[in-house]
Amino acid sequence: MSNSILNSFTNNLILNTDSYKASHWEQYRSGTCGMFSYIESRGGEYDKTVFFGLQSILKEYLSQPITREMVEQAKLFFLAHGEPFNEAAWLYIIDSYQGFLPVTIKAVPEGTVVPTKNVLMTIECTDPKVFWVASYLETLLLRVWYPITVATVSWHIKQVIREYLDKTSDDPAGQIAFKLHDFGARGVSSTESSAIGGMAHLVNFMGSDTVLGVMAANQYYNEPMAAFSIPAAEHSTITSWGREGELSAYRNMLNLFAKPNALLAVVSDSYDLFGAIDKWGTELRQQIIDSGAMLVIRPDSGDPAEIVLATAQRLDGYFGSTKNGKGYKVLNHVRIIQGDGVCEASIRDILTNLERAGFAADNVAFGMGGALLQRMDRDTQRFAMKCSAVKLGEQWIEVYKDPITDPGKTSKRGRLSLYRHKQTGEYRTIKLADQAAWSDKQIETVDSTVYEEVLVEVWKDGQLLKEWNLAAIRARAAS
Repeated sequence: MSNSILNSFTNNLILNTDSYKASHWEQYRSGTCGMFSYIESRGGEYDKTVFFGLQSILKEYLSQPITREMVEQAKLFFLAHGEPFNEAAWLYIIDSYQGFLPVTIKAVPEGTVVPTKNVLMTIECTDPKVFWVASYLETLLLRVWYPITVATVSWHIKQVIREYLDKTSDDPAGQIAFKLHDFGARGVSSTESSAIGGMAHLVNFMGSDTVLGVMAANQYYNEPMAAFSIPAAEHSTITSWGREGELSAYRNMLNLFAKPNALLAVVSDSYDLFGAIDKWGTELRQQIIDSGAMLVIRPDSGDPAEIVLATAQRLDGYFGSTKNGKGYKVLNHVRIIQGDGVCEASIRDILTNLERAGFAADNVAFGMGGALLQRMDRDTQRFAMKCSAVKLGEQWIEVYKDPITDPGKTSKRGRLSLYRHKQTGEYRTIKLADQAAWSDKQIETVDSTVYEEVLVEVWKDGQLLKEWNLAAIRARAAS
């Protein structure tokens, strides 16, 4: 990361929080020496979430120690900002832990698909003198909602595409990885969103034009090359030839990139999509066939479900098709990529229209932008981080919220973990019984012959204890 003014603030972990957090250390009940918090999706648009992205947060932020310069910067800011500042505690962390926060974090293995309303990760401080640090990190850690939600949206779309590949394709497994391409880099709110969201999509697919997302996946998840792209035209590269030069622009693309077994994509609706297809199918047809390449036509306007089908039918008239083993047409020499108006609903509509008309899902891929990386927020899956237990002296006490105005915001109680039934695969969030002293003795016991704990300790006192690579995460999400 660069040394910009913005990064000088965001790299200071003490400032990477909400303003009111600076005053909370004074507000807790006298005698409090421990705190346990958890993160969950309380429900939302999808009934399952794909856990992903925590490792990148831990590596980028928690792996950097707090320094005296950071403490001084935070002190000057908060006092001028109207908040108290616990300078002594932050200096204590520097002196006692070399600036690394004394916290332990347990989490679901990344790539795991978990039903909503279950604990996905937990955090607690390992030093009673600064127990409140667990809550101080809420702002930073809860941002995991974003990569989880992108990975979740992408995963559910993958299930839709797989459904149609299973119906209409001879090679569903060989097709799926490149069926949804990330076009979202320009549609997100920040550079960091581009990197984090683009990375999350790659849990499920291997096609992307979001460079920072690919680089983030490579760096944080130890992948040599997380995704791939192909040469593709945009409107400026076609329209720069002028309307009268459209044919020459297309021929130039073929001359440059149409090689044996190569893929190239050409946007073809700058003026008249169907007129462009006529050019591809007449003047340029033989060059396409002789090149041995696969030409991918990109419509970029109109109703997606209607336009893709009409494009497939017109291309079929020029290039022909072959019926596969399931009786569906696969176009010869050409394919289609739809990158306009793409979302889960339009993908299903497109694939339904193609199936009804006898075309295999092999014929189309999708480029998804804002709907993939930007059209969501924390409430899409209703993410929350809540404190569920505090320790007073030697005794743990369950804490929770239960607002009568919104029962959906009722939080969980106690020290918790996630368990999975060894045979059925059912997930259950269960209270831990590993503390002898509780004010509430009604703790659930777990039969280890039936259930296995899912949460893994991934972080403790500045050290990454468990590191996942992207290949393992992809396999876990696909399973």
